[in-house]
Amino acid sequence: QVQLVESGGGLVQAGGSLRLSCAASGRSFSNSAMGWFRQAPGKDREFVAAITWTGSTFYADSVKGRFTISRDNAKNTVYLQMNSLKDEGTAVYYCAADSLSVTYYRTYKYWGQGTPVTVSS
Repeated sequence: QVQLVESGGGLVQAGGSLRLSCAASGRSFSNSAMGWFRQAPGKDREFVAAITWTGSTFYADSVKGRFTISRDNAKNTVYLQMNSLKDEGTAVYYCAADSLSVTYYRTYKYWGQGTPVTVSS
């Protein structure tokens, strides 16, 4: 019944910006942490950003200062604003929900299907 649907991925030039959205349904996640992970071909899934139910945010060192995670609990939606994109940002980006240790992918209960992002130079 729970579903997470990512959107907003696509092609973008290095240095450009993109905003990803993750719409959740089936239950409210207003009291749950939400996170973004990404996986590039041939690489492991890696943590990107997370936000707790109180609004505290966490970022991977590789995206700190360039990406911003936010949430709209009225819409049951989490966003990832990506600025100053780099070539290494090319990956499938996944939305995840409900974790008590937000930087670890193994702790999340729900996952979306992912949205691809390609950064060109």
